[in-house]
Amino acid sequence: MSIPIIECIPNFSEARRPEIVADIRQAIAGVPGAHVLDLHSDLDHNRTVITFAGSPQAVEEAAFRAIARAAQRINLDEHTGEHPRIGATDVVPFVPLSGCTMEDCVALARRLGERVASELAIPVYFYEAAAIRPERTNLESLRRGEYEGLKVAIETDPDRAPDVGPRRLGKAGATVIGARAPLIAYNIYLTTDELGIAKKVAASIRQSSGGLPFVKALGMLVEGRAQVSMNLTNYKETSMTAAFDAIAREASVDGVRILESEIVGLVPADALPTDPARRLKLRSEDLDRVLEKRLESRK
Repeated sequence: MSIPIIECIPNFSEARRPEIVADIRQAIAGVPGAHVLDLHSDLDHNRTVITFAGSPQAVEEAAFRAIARAAQRINLDEHTGEHPRIGATDVVPFVPLSGCTMEDCVALARRLGERVASELAIPVYFYEAAAIRPERTNLESLRRGEYEGLKVAIETDPDRAPDVGPRRLGKAGATVIGARAPLIAYNIYLTTDELGIAKKVAASIRQSSGGLPFVKALGMLVEGRAQVSMNLTNYKETSMTAAFDAIAREASVDGVRILESEIVGLVPADALPTDPARRLKLRSEDLDRVLEKRLESRK
């Protein structure tokens, strides 16, 4: 029987103050058995994604310590960024890698949520496989109105009450915790600075608008360039290559091409095509963002 290993990919609403990012990373790395595999910060999004893995017990404790540290260091009343968010620790997904099941990750997510609510007084919503209410399965519905809108809605709208925790927001906001299958966060930069084109392309390819299945997409302006920011929730059904090609087609209608693409976090080895630098115009620094390689290097 294989050793139980769970992956956790929390998203934090901070990237512009590296000392705070380093502090949160250290809170994770300080837990024996929790191995930090990757860290990705985006200044325009003002958001950091940290990928770590380990035994269920180590991952659960590391996630709690990271949430607690972020709550101490991040004030959402002072936060601005391109990416939608409702919390200092915005979302905490758990992914079963080996020796454990999705049900194990759901139980872990629920335990963590109860602890965050009781010990940190942070409202918690459960999503994806850990969702208690079916309408909360999708993260987008929980981020509606973002932090600013939720400050009012959480106290006045019964449909926005948290699954656990207080019906009020402090400066750390709320946290969404759940369990899910592997997801690929994948961004494509276009050869334009027109935000409208990025939004148009994103709308054309995302599933909710009738586009590609298992694709969530937003159009943003990042580093002065139009970006299509995506989550591929089932890369075996809609691959990175399929998303790349669809965006290339849609952008060409406006005379725009793909400049380059990037991975946020890590991807399974079988998600990458042969020669991704050429096929996906993938940034050179992203060519080693392979989950299996990072796990192997930590043994």
